[in-house]
Amino acid sequence: MHRRKVSVIGAGNVGATTALRIIEGKLADVVLVDIAERLAKGKALDILQSCPILGSDCSIKGTSDYSETEGSEIVVMTAGIAIRPEMKAEDLLQTNFQVVKNCLESWNKYCPEAIIIMVTDPLDLMSYAAYRFSGQDKRKILGMSGVVETARIKTLIAEKIKVSSGDIKALVIGGRGEYMIPLLRLATVNGVPLEKLLNQKEIQEIVSLAKRSETEIIQLLQAGSAFYAPAAAIFEIVESILLDKKKILPCSVYLDGEYNQKNVFLCAPAKLGSSGVEEIINIPLTREEQVAFDKAASYFNQLKSIVNL
Repeated sequence: MHRRKVSVIGAGNVGATTALRIIEGKLADVVLVDIAERLAKGKALDILQSCPILGSDCSIKGTSDYSETEGSEIVVMTAGIAIRPEMKAEDLLQTNFQVVKNCLESWNKYCPEAIIIMVTDPLDLMSYAAYRFSGQDKRKILGMSGVVETARIKTLIAEKIKVSSGDIKALVIGGRGEYMIPLLRLATVNGVPLEKLLNQKEIQEIVSLAKRSETEIIQLLQAGSAFYAPAAAIFEIVESILLDKKKILPCSVYLDGEYNQKNVFLCAPAKLGSSGVEEIINIPLTREEQVAFDKAASYFNQLKSIVNL
């Protein structure tokens, strides 16, 4: 029986949890690649032996050999150094830039047509680096951002007004952390505008908490960053692409005039299907939102200049 194939680069917390979610979701066979081959093989074997319990017939293989990625429809890039409490995204830049470059050159020999999902931080810039180094079509490269940030916003709203998070529709665009732009003027709870349920002060408190969520998790863990929510976000993206579900999800995508920006990767709502990013939804922004989006683009370009991209 022929099954789809997804390669996950990096067998750390994010990579291994992503591999597990794909296997338990019965989406595809997985190749888990890491320079630490014993780590990749050990985690893959552990996941494989959970398959009879999960009722999944998908296979998973751990390796350090990139030739095993041949035939992959999607490559998920999670490898790179993890952020620590005292670090900023800029501190990861030079090291992770080189990691992405080396890994991409390795897998690109074997699956040059694969859709690339970037997770390595700083995510927007690493997505751009993948675009520059791979020679791949811009619509076949995207970054896992926005889905997690939106989930955090939904969680905070649900906790505040004591409703099911499944009833909440919300959207985050722009950058990450302080540069994220939650469009809560458009948010609804089962069709009811959020602004009818919370006052502006309460909404701004939720925004502030959401912007600090990643930092809070890093400080609590002390050795690494979030991985359960990111892996869930990656799964949703992979699922929409492999099953051609056409979900509109907020992701880091290449902008070519959308939101008044060009030659940048930033988070925007995108329709995801079998060919990757099939459409970018260009939502009219308020003046304040556009200023915030421009600031996120300026920060992106600042990072881009550091590595001469």
